[in-house]
Amino acid sequence: MSDEPKFLRLTVELTVEVLDMDALQAAALAEIRHPDADLTDEERTEQAELVGSDDSGASALQWLIEPDHVLQLVEHISEIEPREAVLGVEPSEGPSEEEDEEEHDHA
Repeated sequence: MSDEPKFLRLTVELTVEVLDMDALQAAALAEIRHPDADLTDEERTEQAELVGSDDSGASALQWLIEPDHVLQLVEHISEIEPREAVLGVEPSEGPSEEEDEEEHDHA
């Protein structure tokens, strides 16, 4: 084996259904207003407006999931060293047909 570092990029796709938009947005606003949030007053206002105006819930959900949570998926594997996690949340039309088929196969 060479001494050159080898990196693997793990891609995870998760589709969630928003059951209570108001509660989701309220939870995100609590995170934005939390004293430990490293934001200026201007940034807090901007982020709160973004969360409040986003009918999809994507902006709110992004405040509730830390990229480091993704790293925990592989922390138990001693042969690798987690290096970076990037999180993106975007609206979806719903579960893909493949996901629907898998749900029915396991039911």
